Amino acid sequence: MRLVDTHTHLYAKAFNNDREAMIQRALDQNVEQFFLPNIDSESIEGMLELEAAYPDRCFAMMGLHPCSVKENFEEELTIMRQWLDRRKFCAVGEIGIDLYWDKTFFEQQKTAFLTQIEWAMELDIPIVIHSRNSTEVIIDLLKGVQDDRLRGIFHCFGGTEAEANAIIDLGFLLGIGGVLTYKNSGLDQALKDIDLKNIVLETDSPYLAPVPFRGKRNESAYVRTVAEKLAEVKGIELEAVAKITTQNAKRIFAGILLPN
Repeated sequence: MRLVDTHTHLYAKAFNNDREAMIQRALDQNVEQFFLPNIDSESIEGMLELEAAYPDRCFAMMGLHPCSVKENFEEELTIMRQWLDRRKFCAVGEIGIDLYWDKTFFEQQKTAFLTQIEWAMELDIPIVIHSRNSTEVIIDLLKGVQDDRLRGIFHCFGGTEAEANAIIDLGFLLGIGGVLTYKNSGLDQALKDIDLKNIVLETDSPYLAPVPFRGKRNESAYVRTVAEKLAEVKGIELEAVAKITTQNAKRIFAGILLPN
């Protein structure tokens, strides 16, 4: 059985004291590969160092997180683009719109998001989307730029079945993490009739740990906990969830995953 964490901030300071042991715990749970979303110019160095330390395990994305879109966002975007021109990345991410923390730079977030979408299509790589309190806005923006090259993952999906189907209709996958295990999230019902071919697994560690670890630091080993809950929701075996979601990850990150 193989599992993949399609969204994890393993380079975060929260792991500075036990990063190697934490990654080994994930490997012990059959979580074999880790996809690393970038935040801004300050996160690049640590992310790339981790990728270099774990070749064939860790894979870096490049993008500007919406919460890092401030007055200097154009300067930050320039740095992101320079890196994308310098070497290959598995995706443009983590990009999108966040209307939970601060709406001050909403228009700038939209500009940054659309700019980075254009880059991804130009480079023919997927995008990984952050959509906190902004799913409908992002769906509308994506409809306006639909293209055969446009594909990716709605990271940390926690919406309704209708939103899930709208995302799938756009050709995107749903990134499912610890929120699935939360009692009142409603995500179990939203996903009940969603085909597994449209789902990938993630942790967003060190954030959003699943039950029974909720409130504690999340880590990639807990992908298995999410997979177990998804198997329960679907009424199927854990191995089937692992096989299909890993195949989905392999498809979206074409050419990155280890062969079967």
